[in-house]
Amino acid sequence: MAKTRRTFTPEFKAEAVRRITEQGKSLSEVARELDLGESMLRAWKQAIAAQGEQAFPGRGNPPALEEELRRLRAEVKRLTMEREILKKATAFFARESS
Repeated sequence: MAKTRRTFTPEFKAEAVRRITEQGKSLSEVARELDLGESMLRAWKQAIAAQGEQAFPGRGNPPALEEELRRLRAEVKRLTMEREILKKATAFFARESS
């Protein structure tokens, strides 16, 4: 049976990191208390240190670069499909004219 992936809110992540930084608890201690992996908690701490409040945007408000990347990937997919249709149409009409 497959494990379901747990999701955590940005507030939960920030609170977990706060326990380490402000309360002076060790990373392994907080990980045990919250039943988290130490590497995940370490990654959250590094993300907050690097990006501050912008560390965990969530699904509803992606950073501008991620949004642009998503839009460009969708456009590439659409253009690829259009090109394939045009190739097939060209081959079809080339056969018809022969």
